[in-house]
Amino acid sequence: MVDKILYKRGALINPVNRFEKISFERDEEISDEEYPSPKTEFYKDTSRSIISYNDSPDIPYETSLNPYRGCEHGCVYCYARPTHEYFGLSSGKDFEAIIFVKTEAASLLIKELASPKWKPQVIVMSGVTDCYQPFERKFQITRQCLQVLRDFKNPVGIITKNRLVTRDIDIFRTMAEYRGISVMVSIATLDPSLARAMEPRASTPANRLKAIEELAKAGIPVSVNVAPIVPGLTEHEMPTILKAAARAGAQGAGYTVLRLPYAVKDIFERWLTEYYPERKDKILNRIRALRNGALYDSGWGTRMAGQGLFAENIRDIFDMGYKRAQFPQERVHLSAASFRNIHDKQIRLF
Repeated sequence: MVDKILYKRGALINPVNRFEKISFERDEEISDEEYPSPKTEFYKDTSRSIISYNDSPDIPYETSLNPYRGCEHGCVYCYARPTHEYFGLSSGKDFEAIIFVKTEAASLLIKELASPKWKPQVIVMSGVTDCYQPFERKFQITRQCLQVLRDFKNPVGIITKNRLVTRDIDIFRTMAEYRGISVMVSIATLDPSLARAMEPRASTPANRLKAIEELAKAGIPVSVNVAPIVPGLTEHEMPTILKAAARAGAQGAGYTVLRLPYAVKDIFERWLTEYYPERKDKILNRIRALRNGALYDSGWGTRMAGQGLFAENIRDIFDMGYKRAQFPQERVHLSAASFRNIHDKQIRLF
């Protein structure tokens, strides 16, 4: 690992958009200084709805809410990168430097929750990009949406890798009273150098553990997601991560294995060439062993965990680490029983 490298963006390349005929080709003889890391640009997202619906059989929720498109965290492995290609952009640096902000998210959410068609249920924030990206401090779109969800008493499950989530503990405390909130903090590694390289603008592993601790002390149900597990690079850390998270106050844990759809494969391979050239072949071959000889397999039920001997080994390591970490046997389950339509005219009469 080369610690002296200045990490600016996760992706070292901007792969060709699979939907576009025109692309930019970098001259490899020109230095990095002449191709500086792009500054983050923000654009208003004019979406007319905010709740996304999912019917994938291996995802345990039906609805999600994504305040942002693109993610400045810049995680090199992010499976959501190809979504930027629908805008004519690249899955590489474009994904982490060109961000679409859903400025009307809160008002759209009010409209959808107040609709007679809405079936009260758990909404996940976020199913695609992180709702607590660094610039959420400024835009506060996530906080505005949480305030709406609190007012309607609609339950929400949050997935993030940013300590900024602790900012909203004041809202979470109220939601916890009616089993309306749970938070899952993702931790792929406890090695700060590796995390810096893989997830350059996300919170450090130490700060994520601190977030778990702060949430737990505030009475907020919190768990850890050991994700993604990079075969040949991070699976050995699972027991340590689980133990550290349990000590911090996490009530439970889960895991997912690295996924490399579309151009993410190229981005990840380039990253390995830069940071782990001596281990590149081992890591890629281990991934192929999990994916029927390919770097990605989208099959339902196996895309999150892989299959075969190495997948079984990963599961066994996780199970062993989970037991040794001694997580609480009882976990809080979210409930939509307290939902109230604050815009229902009949309720206003009383």
